[in-house]
Amino acid sequence: MKNRIIGIILLITLIFNTTACSKPEPELKRYEAEFLNLFDTVTQIKGYTKSKEEFSEFAQLIYDNLKRYHELYDIYNNYEGINNIKTINDNAGIKPVKVDQEIIDLLKLAKETYELTDGKMNVAFGSVLEVWHEYRTEGIEDPENASVPPLDLLKEKAKHIDINKMIINEKDSTVYLEDPEMSLDVGGIGKGYATEMVSQIAIKNGYKDGMISVGGNVRTFGSKGDKKEAWNVGIQNPDMDSENKNLYILSIKDMSLVTSGDYQRYYTVDGKKYHHIIDPNTLMPSDYFTAVTIVCENSGMADALTKAIYNMPYEEGLKFIEKFPDTEALWIFKDGTMKYSSHFDDYIKK
Repeated sequence: MKNRIIGIILLITLIFNTTACSKPEPELKRYEAEFLNLFDTVTQIKGYTKSKEEFSEFAQLIYDNLKRYHELYDIYNNYEGINNIKTINDNAGIKPVKVDQEIIDLLKLAKETYELTDGKMNVAFGSVLEVWHEYRTEGIEDPENASVPPLDLLKEKAKHIDINKMIINEKDSTVYLEDPEMSLDVGGIGKGYATEMVSQIAIKNGYKDGMISVGGNVRTFGSKGDKKEAWNVGIQNPDMDSENKNLYILSIKDMSLVTSGDYQRYYTVDGKKYHHIIDPNTLMPSDYFTAVTIVCENSGMADALTKAIYNMPYEEGLKFIEKFPDTEALWIFKDGTMKYSSHFDDYIKK
């Protein structure tokens, strides 16, 4: 018995000495990084790591992977050694294009969201969006001669937006557009999807606490620092002249927040603003809201859902959103009034 007691005392002493001599874990510190040249927008990265060097590796990982998605989903530029969305469009009606899995996965999700939204979110809408892009660019460069695309031209282009003519061959890793006048535009989902994918890559590489914002497509994972607090994410006030920069501050963990609105990409004709979110039914900029926000886990889905409900009347959009678990929405009307889904206020920072 005596030997056993001595043994226990020695064990306790050993544990005490080991604990006393061990170095405490370094505190997690907050770091931030920002870059401008991907997806034509500002990317911000925030994270909590043990050192500046660790955060630099995290930021570089995000940049490198986001750059790859940017090049793959680009519809305007070619890149050496890469078949991207532009390559697919350039070969419409000509031949299938062999592409990387990142494009296959995006376009499969795009088909799913097309079905879910009854065509309100359609990556095959490129022929119509291309016309609006050209008129918007010319209108911004030469405001005095800005004009709206003729409806007849838009209707003609709308004959070439059948997503079922986008043929995905997973076995051969090819995509083929059967209609030679068809083109893809993944702007309504690509940025959000890329944000989701690079976030997943970060998590798999051991970065557990971070927030990535790609032009307002926000994805949070983990929490803030040693206290494990939720991330605070602001919803921008569409009234750019207001003293209040944000309408709300939301507290979210492992969630995404995406806002679509009429106050960033637009041009003016005869005093009226024409923004970039085009209603597939009218072929004109949707006129229901100033902005809508979606909160859900997946950033790609959030991106697609904002475009979908932007093109729906409020009652229809509310009924639509309530079908999705753990998904909430905020609608900002033209007169500045707001409405939101049943549990949106659960996320509002109190």
